[in-house]
Amino acid sequence: MSGDDRAQVLLRRATSADARAVADVWLRSFAAALPTVVRPHSDDEVHAHFRDVVLPAAETWVAQAEPSDGGAVVGVMVLEGEELSQLHLAPERRGHGIGDRFVRLAKERRPRGLSLWTFQVNTPAHRFYERHRFTAVEWTDGSGNEEREPDVRYAWRP
Repeated sequence: MSGDDRAQVLLRRATSADARAVADVWLRSFAAALPTVVRPHSDDEVHAHFRDVVLPAAETWVAQAEPSDGGAVVGVMVLEGEELSQLHLAPERRGHGIGDRFVRLAKERRPRGLSLWTFQVNTPAHRFYERHRFTAVEWTDGSGNEEREPDVRYAWRP
């Protein structure tokens, strides 16, 4: 598929039935975007975390392909308070406008502002968030995250 996926992808609130697909998107996205970052949890632990912690407690949205395009979950966004805590896309769906739609939705849902963390090695994410008017406000050595990977906090204020 080329170009913009607007017509082919529906953004909707996630349900408990989406837990496995959401975790699978997260796992595939992490592996593709962050090949040098050590993942501290097994696949089973990631699945359990989304099923038992994230979906029941956080505002979770999915991007779902149209039935004619397989109907699969191809993206996930999680909002926790004013934090955009997760935004992951199936690797083959990057660059098709889905991330842009998720960020617009996040800004609509949190009109007073948002913050997020991303790893310093994830330069494509830096470009993406800066394009959406997020500003880097804090850099760390990684001692505060499970991966022990240097990260950066971004903030957006209207």
